[in-house]
Amino acid sequence: MKVGDVMSRHVKTVSANDTIQSAARQMADIDAGSLPVLDGETLKGMVTDRDIVIRAVGEGRSFDTPVSAVMTVNVACCFEDDDLEAAADQMASQQIRRLPVLDRKQRLVGILALGDIARRAKEKTTGQTLEDISRPTRHA
Repeated sequence: MKVGDVMSRHVKTVSANDTIQSAARQMADIDAGSLPVLDGETLKGMVTDRDIVIRAVGEGRSFDTPVSAVMTVNVACCFEDDDLEAAADQMASQQIRRLPVLDRKQRLVGILALGDIARRAKEKTTGQTLEDISRPTRHA
């Protein structure tokens, strides 16, 4: 099974120039904890509710801070024609619950979420992925 068979294709995004308040409002509207950050059709990063809390609120930044100031760059991603189990392994090894999905022209075409895997992948794949993502890590 390929990533494109199970991913969510309707993805809300933000621009790096959008404000964190706008990003937070979009997350609330769609009940999501993260949004891909695009420059045109190019994936520049991801912004999460945690990014906004830790990197903006925690540092006393204003609501009009641009997303680029708090987003995570160099995010892991996969391709829509990648094998689903390989993508699940990548999510598990990097302990991430959502993976942006690109086409071979490097354009964002979807998001692969743990829930997508749970609905369509083998039970063993789903269980192992969830276990590995949830494994506590030590912080220095």
